[in-house]
Amino acid sequence: MFVKCMYVICISVIAFSMMGLDKRKAVKKQWRTPESTLFLVSAAGGAIGTWIGMYVFHHKTHKNKFKIGMPVLVAITSYAIWVI
Repeated sequence: MFVKCMYVICISVIAFSMMGLDKRKAVKKQWRTPESTLFLVSAAGGAIGTWIGMYVFHHKTHKNKFKIGMPVLVAITSYAIWVI
């Protein structure tokens, strides 16, 4: 259980950082991280970090794909940690 929790924490920190970096690049009108990459990292266990990053950085909060998708992925991640 400890290893699973540490994995989720590490990947969530990475996902959180990716949201912050993508927000900074959006403001500076630079090359952006594709949404598919953000979802891939979230599906790999980083949904909690992505979800927190959405609201800390005010990034992707108006997109229904993220407003609905991240809570669903958080629930799936939580369930997977509990069951697996």
